[in-house]
Amino acid sequence: MPLFSCWKDEAGTFAIWKTEESNEALRASLKGALPYDADLSRLKAESRRSEYLAVRVLLAEVCGEEKEICHEPSGKPFLADGSFRLSISHTRGYVAVALHPEKEVGIDIEQVSERALKVADRFMCGEELAGQAEALKGCPEEAEQAALYYVLLHWSAKETLYKLMGEEEVDFSRHLRILPFRLRPEGRFSGCECRTRQGMRYEIRYMLHPDFVCTWSMGL
Repeated sequence: MPLFSCWKDEAGTFAIWKTEESNEALRASLKGALPYDADLSRLKAESRRSEYLAVRVLLAEVCGEEKEICHEPSGKPFLADGSFRLSISHTRGYVAVALHPEKEVGIDIEQVSERALKVADRFMCGEELAGQAEALKGCPEEAEQAALYYVLLHWSAKETLYKLMGEEEVDFSRHLRILPFRLRPEGRFSGCECRTRQGMRYEIRYMLHPDFVCTWSMGL
């Protein structure tokens, strides 16, 4: 399984892998005495098994040892040994992880798909939709591709914010807002939430790739 990218951001570690091996090859690379097979027996779809295995192989590569992943009742993942805060994401052909020794982290990776354009009004507010023209000024991408990236970044960034917040009943179009930005192959923008009493604001970083968009952020 080739490591696509691994980078540091402050004390956080972020990584993306491209999954190409079979599930059998991925399982064979995990040697530790962790409950892999019991977990896999509960996953019926081959795609879900692949995601499960690829995430754990990637974690072992980044951490230098295999780690057991547990889940809170909400579904939020955490490491059994408490060594890092953890965030996980996957899309077709790729998995991504984020780790930080102290801060909450969020990462999201989304396949480039035109479906996002059809449902944009479900997760973007009117101001975000209206800001597209300004965001794409001077953008080197083709107009249609750039517009798709713009929408996908909103979806991905709000998924990242949702993971950071750890709150339930979050409406992406009402409770989360991505502030105006200019689209670039990689960069950063701000996002804020009005779901909690604190109304937190976060810096979100991103990269664009022909296959996916990826966003990540850390708690304050």
